[in-house]
Amino acid sequence: MKRRDFLTKTSLASSLMLVPNFMKAFEGLDPAMLGYKKLVLIQLSGGNDGLNTIVPYRNDLYYKYRPGISISKYKVLDLNGELGMNENLAPLKSLFDKGYLSIINNVGYPNPNRSHFRSTDIWHTASSSSEYLDSGWMGRYIDQYGKKPHSGIEVDDSLSLIMKGQTMNGIATKDAKKMFNNAKTPFFNKVLENQTAAHLSEHNLGYLYKTMVSAQSSAKYIYETSKTSKSTKSYPKNPFAKQLKTTAEFINSGLETKVYYVSMGGFDTHASQSNRQSRLLKTYAEAIDVFVNDLEASNSFKDTLIVTFSEFGRRVQQNAAAGTDHGAASNLFIIGKQLKKPGFYNASPDLSNLDSNGDLKYSIDFRSVYATLLEHWLDANHSNILGQSFKTLNFI
Repeated sequence: MKRRDFLTKTSLASSLMLVPNFMKAFEGLDPAMLGYKKLVLIQLSGGNDGLNTIVPYRNDLYYKYRPGISISKYKVLDLNGELGMNENLAPLKSLFDKGYLSIINNVGYPNPNRSHFRSTDIWHTASSSSEYLDSGWMGRYIDQYGKKPHSGIEVDDSLSLIMKGQTMNGIATKDAKKMFNNAKTPFFNKVLENQTAAHLSEHNLGYLYKTMVSAQSSAKYIYETSKTSKSTKSYPKNPFAKQLKTTAEFINSGLETKVYYVSMGGFDTHASQSNRQSRLLKTYAEAIDVFVNDLEASNSFKDTLIVTFSEFGRRVQQNAAAGTDHGAASNLFIIGKQLKKPGFYNASPDLSNLDSNGDLKYSIDFRSVYATLLEHWLDANHSNILGQSFKTLNFI
């Protein structure tokens, strides 16, 4: 069997590229090492406009820079007398009022890159803007603390860099049953039945055989465990909500999975931003509302932390097409029941002190957020995973 045949016929293997020391993946997980907490990371892909998400409606500069796309102070949902939420985020306002939401302003990194692909890679790998890494920070967490591919799940059809480790990758699936059925097809079983010692010792074939064995094992575990919990909540009828419903079923079923990654696209609002972003924020907020209620109903919310980010914010000044161009720093949401500092974690964006490109300056490095999640939520040594030490924050 040629390597090309494996890759062509076995799409499942492509999301699990596991290295030859795979057998350690079948050792039992150490409960003391893994703990019980879950982290759900949500990316608003395309560069969400933070200023029209959390609106500085008392700041005259905001309306000066955005005469055509600013949010009226009469429409925002007031949060603290200075900042207000976009009206389409009403379900998040409810979480804010309950103390379940912390908003971190001005999150970014030094020498920001304004390319979608490059900035996403930086956020996914936790690199500096001048580093190019081939493993993601969640993937490296799986390497060191998960020991099984299903310790991390991306709820999608393909695996992103964020879930790719140095010696082990997470799993990509939107449908546990479909993945399980794919893993037990006649082709899959025939290949595994015909493997020999010679096959396993050959570099390319051995690599692929072992990947397929791992895929089959994880597919069976995820399907058989997750089918014990099916959501009864009424989620909105859209792809993002469906992803969150699947994530809730995985969490509520008691999967050993510790880290989840979900993304929602469409936030690259260069033109006609107002209506487009409004629809997207409404879609996001309504799905989050049901997701949190689903977790609460199963007593899983207290052990789950939901983090929403975008790869960059938008330019402060609107453009000629009633939109905004790629920017730098933006806000980030932390949703959970165990927040030390609910509400606003830090100061509002300073619109009177922009960088040379007209962008917001960052005051909090996104890797400090990651370091905090690793140290204080996942009980992991952040410097081992991020490659260096960062200041941790006090939101959990």
